[in-house]
This record gives sequence, structure tokens and C-alpha cells, in this order.
Amino acid sequence: MNVLNQVFLEKHAIQDLKLVPPHIVRKFMGWVLYVESFGIREARLVKSFHDEPLKGSRRGQRSIRLNRSYRAIYIELSLNEIEIINVIEVNKHDY
Repeated sequence: MNVLNQVFLEKHAIQDLKLVPPHIVRKFMGWVLYVESFGIREARLVKSFHDEPLKGSRRGQRSIRLNRSYRAIYIELSLNEIEIINVIEVNKHDY
């Protein structure tokens, strides 16, 4: 059974990507390509993405690290044989 993997970007995430440095956009697009090619479960195994569930008010969301400062926040949805990854924002993480 083949699962279709799709990554969608919300309007806010598209706007965020216009404001981040080009190397962050490249890393993000590499992640998108990887997820659409191999699936989100395989992408989570790639240590350089540091995929992790969020806590508190962001429970149910996950993040990947694009570098030390930038994160992409996403929600995972499953519809039968379709895995949908909805990226809601790309931001500079506050420490």
C-alpha cells in the first residue's frame, strides 16, 4: 500500500519564509522534499531535523529545527492513505 505524502504551507508560513535567510529556506525545502518522498515517519528519524512534539498551548503540534535559531511548526493529519503535513509557521525561536 502506497501512502501519498503531501506538505502544505499555510499563508502565514509562506509569509514567514519570505523573511528568513536563504539557507533556512533551502533547509526547509529539503525537509519538504524528504517528507514528500519518504514520509514523515522516515523524516523524523533524520537526526539533523530534530523533530519533536511541542508542549503546553502548542500540544498536538510538532517542530523541526532548521538551525540553532529557526523552527518550522507543523501539524500532522492522516486521511486514509494520505499523510498531510500542514506547516503553520516558520519562526525564530526565543531562548
